[in-house]
Amino acid sequence: MKICFLGFDNLPVLAPEYRQYRIGGESVQQTLLARALARRGHDVSMVVLDCGQTDGAQWDGIRVFKAYRPEAGVPVLRFIHPRWTATWSALARADADIYYTSCAGMHVGLLGSFCRRFRKRFVFRTASDADCDKSRVRVFVRFARDRWLYARGLRQAHAILVQGVSQAETMARSFRLASRVARMLVERPLTNGTKDIDVLWVGNIKRVKRPDRVLELAGNLPELRIHMVGGESRGEEALFRDFAHSVTARPNVVFHGRLPYGDTNRLYDRARLLVNTSDVEGFPNVYLQAWVRGMPVVTLIDPDGVIARERLGVAVNSSASIPDAVKSLLEHPAAWQAASDRCRAFMDREYGEDNVLAHYLETFSDVMRLNAVDGRVLVESGRHV
Repeated sequence: MKICFLGFDNLPVLAPEYRQYRIGGESVQQTLLARALARRGHDVSMVVLDCGQTDGAQWDGIRVFKAYRPEAGVPVLRFIHPRWTATWSALARADADIYYTSCAGMHVGLLGSFCRRFRKRFVFRTASDADCDKSRVRVFVRFARDRWLYARGLRQAHAILVQGVSQAETMARSFRLASRVARMLVERPLTNGTKDIDVLWVGNIKRVKRPDRVLELAGNLPELRIHMVGGESRGEEALFRDFAHSVTARPNVVFHGRLPYGDTNRLYDRARLLVNTSDVEGFPNVYLQAWVRGMPVVTLIDPDGVIARERLGVAVNSSASIPDAVKSLLEHPAAWQAASDRCRAFMDREYGEDNVLAHYLETFSDVMRLNAVDGRVLVESGRHV
């Protein structure tokens, strides 16, 4: 089976020599999935941004085709060239049977149109609750043109994968499209580090991620040793500069800025708690990276109620409750250890690589059986598989 991943920011995760470039949670997820498939003998490729790499080069058995440089082209016109033209050209060079992408954005529409035009199969996976809700897509997709392309691409997908049951319900209600749940992969740590960090926060510096709440936490609990990882986001560069300045007033906070994936993993190894302060999430990759290391999570976002149900940390109702939740876990070693043990047991039980991968392989097999001769999605009752 030939599978191509469209993930513009994947290269820094796949190729350490490009680690200075921006990544996000979905960059990690796509790369982990691509590697797992390549290890099992599938022909795997990626389409990524042009970071100066050789076109068609391979890492970990994955062929990588470059699309365009982010700064290339004339504003407005560059949507057509080089962004559309170069993306389609790279997709064509990959010549896959199945094309896979994730996250709301204009790229979903470009990929959907490509697959319709060239009679290829197309699988989409959500990365956030906002991806499933028409009224909230604008949180991450600024331009109306790109939101229209995203909605069009969704309708062209042969299969839609979501992160949880609540996302499937929202997708059906808002877009009137069926979907199926597929869990996420996680890279397991090689060693256990010394726990010399009390609280870790990881995320790109965006308004929706609310990094300012970490500064509030630091002020309320000045005895904590807090580390933060996060690079600037496109369109929110001023927020990053302001935050980098504000954080200097908190001596108990170490702000690393953007870090490569491997360096961030080493901070996970050292931390006792993960704190998430976002207003909007899906099923954050950072939760899995924490739980697999026995790190409880304190957060406002509890996808499908898993944190409360499995007692994998504390899901709070307001940001004002974060300090008390953090303090309760850190000041009671027995409670922290019990939560840590539950996190590891949960990951061992639910997130083994073969178990997670089975859902993707089943979906890929299903879409390959569809009749794509006339370029339409042929599924029962017009619904997705």
